[in-house]
Amino acid sequence: MNKQIKKLESVYLEKPQRVFSMYLNTDPSDPDQQGGEWKIHLKNGLNNFESYLQEDGDSDEKRNFWAIKEKVENFVHNNEQNFSKSLVIFATADESVWFAERFQMPVETEFYWEETAKLDQLREMYSNFPKTGIILTQKEAIKVLDTELGTLKDTQLFELDLDTEDWRQHTGPHRAEPSMGSGGKSTKQDQFKERFEANRYRWYKSLAPKLDKLAKDRQWERLYIVGDKEEAKDLNSNMNKEITEVVNKNMLDHEESKVIEEVAAV
Repeated sequence: MNKQIKKLESVYLEKPQRVFSMYLNTDPSDPDQQGGEWKIHLKNGLNNFESYLQEDGDSDEKRNFWAIKEKVENFVHNNEQNFSKSLVIFATADESVWFAERFQMPVETEFYWEETAKLDQLREMYSNFPKTGIILTQKEAIKVLDTELGTLKDTQLFELDLDTEDWRQHTGPHRAEPSMGSGGKSTKQDQFKERFEANRYRWYKSLAPKLDKLAKDRQWERLYIVGDKEEAKDLNSNMNKEITEVVNKNMLDHEESKVIEEVAAV
């Protein structure tokens, strides 16, 4: 995203070319958006430019705007079922610029048709939520979320093999509890809990270097640990990468979007 912002900063176009910039609040939890009002704001925003250009009389500039308007409307039509809190678009008629992203972060609805891209809100969003790692701990499972601007980029799940005491990257669905076999389940769960508590520090220590490497490879500017207080404490103390904040909540089985919201509110 940092590269994208720098690329957009370098764009300067003179008439009849222009850069279209749009920040659209699509947040369904916003009291002002309960009826999908963003559709009206989008229509009015685009129509206002069209009316202005009709009066201005520059036919080339009007054609350029119409080309962008059609592309924006097509994108919205094809993606509106997947909208989250906001939609940000930068576009030029010659297609040298086309940036269209849906974000989990709120924006104020704004439209611009100028020589340069209006990047203030995007810069502020990136400043508030740069490349960020979120590590969720819950007993023998650790999930890692790779995020940027409140958007999930990738997820990795590590599970501890209790037979070999090795952490394995898990590709199937997460098991909420370790496999106990049939019969005497309660006793086995108690035994697992005792064994886990006795070995937790050592087991987390063995995984910490992998998590440090992930943080380095993904270039996270911030890193959060979310989980039980003692588990988070053990993991934190074994990592070399500085932890931005620890959130003492068990959220490993929660939707990733809810986890990101929780971290964004810290």
